[in-house]
Formats: sequence, C-alpha cells, structure tokens
Amino acid sequence: MSALLASLRVYRNPRLLAILGMGFASGLPLALTGQTLQAWLTESQVSLTEIGLFALVGFSYSLKFLWSPVIDRVPLPWLTARLGQRRSWLVAIELALAAAILALGASDPAEDRLRTALFAALVAFLSASQDIAIDAFRIELLRPEEQGAGAAATQWGYRFGMIASSAGALGLAQAFGWPRAYLVMAGLVGVGLLTVLVTHEPARASSWASETWRERLRSSVVEPFREFASRPRWGLLLVFVVLYRLGDALAGGLSNAFYIQLGFSKGEIASVAKVFGVIATMLGIAAGGALVLRQGVARSLVSAGIVHALSNFAFVVQAWVGHDVAVLALTIFVENFTGGLVSAAFVAYLSGLCHPAFTATQYALLSSLTATGRTLLASSAGWFAQLLGWPLFFAVTALAAVPGILLARSLGGCETRDPAVAPAAAPAAP
Repeated sequence: MSALLASLRVYRNPRLLAILGMGFASGLPLALTGQTLQAWLTESQVSLTEIGLFALVGFSYSLKFLWSPVIDRVPLPWLTARLGQRRSWLVAIELALAAAILALGASDPAEDRLRTALFAALVAFLSASQDIAIDAFRIELLRPEEQGAGAAATQWGYRFGMIASSAGALGLAQAFGWPRAYLVMAGLVGVGLLTVLVTHEPARASSWASETWRERLRSSVVEPFREFASRPRWGLLLVFVVLYRLGDALAGGLSNAFYIQLGFSKGEIASVAKVFGVIATMLGIAAGGALVLRQGVARSLVSAGIVHALSNFAFVVQAWVGHDVAVLALTIFVENFTGGLVSAAFVAYLSGLCHPAFTATQYALLSSLTATGRTLLASSAGWFAQLLGWPLFFAVTALAAVPGILLARSLGGCETRDPAVAPAAAPAAP
C-alpha cells in the first residue's frame, strides 16, 4: 500500500497539473467544430448532406504535420525572446483561437453557411496548431519517469475539455442561445492560456541557432519520415491508422444530429451526456488500459475494435425506439465506454510506432492520419444517412469498422518500437 501511495504522489507534481490544463485546452475546440456545431446546424434546418460535408472543416487535423516543423523550430518576433519557443507559440495561437471561436459563435448557419464554415475551418486550423505545440511542450516538460503519468493527465484533461464543449455548450445553448454558448467557450480557452503563462518554459534538447538551413530541413522534416518509411509494410501501417476508427467516425460524427432529429432537446442530450457520458468515458479508458495490460497491444486492438464496432447497433436500437431518455442514456453510455476502450488500445499502438528520436513529428503524422477518417472519409456520412435512413446507416457503419479490424489482426506484430522506451503520446482525436 505504501508503494502504491508513493507512486500516486507523482500526480501532485505541478508539471502534471500543467499537463492537465493543456490537455483541457487541447480537447476544448474539437466539439465546437464537430458534434456541437452539428447540433446547431441541425436546429438551423441544414440538410444532412451539408452537415456531413461540414466534417471537411476539420481537415487541418489531417495536415498538421506539414507545418509542425515551423511551430517546432521557428521563433516568433519579440514573443519568443520573452516567453520561450513553446510558450510564445501557445500564447499567440490561443489568443487567435479565442477570437476565432467568438467569430464562429457570431455567425448564423441559417443565413450564411459559407461564413460559418470558414470560421469553423479557422478554429480547426488553430486547434491543430495548438496540438502541435502542446505535444512538444509535454514531451520536453516531463522527465522520462513522469511520461506515463503525463499521458494519463493529458487524457483526463482532454476528455474534460471535450465534455465542456459538448455537453456544457449544449446546456448553455439551451439556456442562453448559441452565440453566448460559444462566447463562454472562447473564455474557457483562458484555462490553457493561464496554464502556459504560469508554467516555466521547458529546456530544449536542441536549437536551430547552430544549424545550417540544410541541416534544419534534414533533421526536422526528412529524417523522421525517412526512418518511418524504412520499416517493413510501412504503407500498410498508414492505411491501418486511417481506417481503424472509420466506423466510429461515421457513426459518432452524426450522433447529435441523429438525437435532435429524434426529438431530443439540447438540454436532454447535455444532461445525459454529463452523467452517463462522463462516467462511461472514464470507465472505458480504465478498462482499455487494463485490456492492453492483460492482452497486449496487438490483441487488444482486435478485441476492442470488435466491441466498439458492435456498439454502433445501440444507435440502431435508439432509431427504432425513438424519443426515450432511458434508451438515450444507454446509447450514450455504450458509445462512450467503447470509445474509451478502443482509444486506450489505439493510443498505445501509435505510441509504440514512434521512434524515440522523432516522437513529436512522427506522432503528428500518425495523429494527422487518424483525423482523416473523421474529416475526409466521414464527410459523406450525412449523404449516406439521408439515403439509407438512420437504422440501416448505423448498421453499415458497424461494417465499415471491419477493414480496420482485419488490418489490426494482420499487423499485430508490427509494433516496431518498444513501448517501454517510446515516449507517451497524447490521445488521438475521438
């Protein structure tokens, strides 16, 4: 017992509290351009096909590896000299992010969909850029023995941020309207900003000051991708990363639109999500960690993937039952629990794929690819739902998970890095 208590004391470290706050900042913007925005679009009588296409506003998450070397190594005038490389970029990005969320909340999707889409795309771009800086900050801030606890703190903070911008934003919109809800969300960006300002700049392992431009390009851009491309079946690994959570992206991407079309109010969705969603997500993450420990990463990818694919049939039952809050609670519980379960296995796998020398850039690449499923590939989900109807659509989304599960079984032996030496990574976006 004394050994357990001693190990838990690591969470009292101020650095881990900083990681928790940054995790909150990372998770906050995602729903504001995803499920929360979908609820607003649905209330504004936007068609399902157009709502599906709105997933494309988040395509920045799939491309963030392209500008990650800039945020990683290029200093900002005036700010970097005073705050340091990591803090200066985060302060600049978070101030811009708060302004973009305000602008998105001031738009009206019923009158000008293009304006709403442009501001949503700007929020997503700034959010993806913030993730790049936070990932680098976390890795440099923590000592090797703190990385495991740091990963847990990141996941908890990330989930709390998503809860605030999903259930919290829906409840605020129910009471005060969408513009004020987004106004509060813009204010919550201050949690991340305050965390950055009170946290010391981490020590940098290297600097561009002594490197030529050719050396900078090679070490920041060429080497991480060259190393990854030297591995057996690396192309198939990338395909797997894109497809593994496709079924989840298709189903979860339209869940709020589905609930609202069944007649649930924003308050009902928010109240159920705040209780059952939070409990289920935390239990799912804990169960996923235990599953990985018991079965190993390779087997847990398959078993968690199967369970999560089957969970999509909870939406089929909800579609048949209609407006029933008790069934809604069960649907949200199942969706969030299995989502946490599969996330733990998937994050462990992605962490194992990253070479210790290139963790930040390679994780940016892999997390960018995971976002492709919920943006580019899921953009047609609204059209399919409109064509097939809700019950058949959700049954098809369960089948969409099969290719990723089969690839997980095939690639089970391709955990090309030892998880014991690979630095902990932040959770992939749900």
